[in-house]
Amino acid sequence: MFELFKLGFVSFYFLDLVDILLFSFIFYKLYNVVKDSRATTMFLGLLTVMLFGTVVELFDLAIMSWLMTSIKTIFWLAFFILFQPELRRILTHIGQNRIVKQFLQLKETRTFFDEVAKAAFMLSDRRVGALIVLQKNVGIKNVIESGKPIKSDLTAELIVTIFNPSSPLHDGAVVVASDQIVAAKCMLPSTAKDIGGQFGTRHRAAVGMSEESDAIVVVVSEETGDVRTAYDGELLLMEKEEKLKSRLESLFNQEKRKDE
Repeated sequence: MFELFKLGFVSFYFLDLVDILLFSFIFYKLYNVVKDSRATTMFLGLLTVMLFGTVVELFDLAIMSWLMTSIKTIFWLAFFILFQPELRRILTHIGQNRIVKQFLQLKETRTFFDEVAKAAFMLSDRRVGALIVLQKNVGIKNVIESGKPIKSDLTAELIVTIFNPSSPLHDGAVVVASDQIVAAKCMLPSTAKDIGGQFGTRHRAAVGMSEESDAIVVVVSEETGDVRTAYDGELLLMEKEEKLKSRLESLFNQEKRKDE
């Protein structure tokens, strides 16, 4: 086994380094999933209990070891019961990972691209106007805070319900981050450039949002039912649901390739 260095009587091997890096990566990913949710405090509390338990075992404190073992058992049970939605999100993220899918040869499941595309054309058929903002890397906290927080799992039916004219949330835009609807009734910045007289306030807001961030905006016209995407200040007509889905996937994967 390859030894990296030695501290006194303790040898540090290459596999120890891999072990630490994997542990850090898993905790980092877990925290990214649960942050900004009610599970954050529980996650940090669990981490504190684990660290304290390690110290207790290190000093071989028998009574405290028994107490920490009992607390950790109760803590884990409470964690699984109270935070089923967050755990479901974690498992969904793992299952949607491209490497995992290829390794297990899983068939493609419905993604949030499918849900957004389906919702857009359901709204188009009903001639209901809509603005759907898909957040990417640039933070749009000011836009999210201008609306009403939701933080719900993304489904096409929920988006259609939000934009129903009788809904109190139908004005403004819906913001989607990953596989969640994080806010509705959000105000978007309007573009200052001339985009054509055939486009109204909704399309100007979509272009303005795409100019000020790297977000992708799906806009549905109330008058014509046309579905368009706004990205990097440009509007593009989407004739079919499948074309919209492919466009969204392409824009997200394009950013991933740049990052790689």
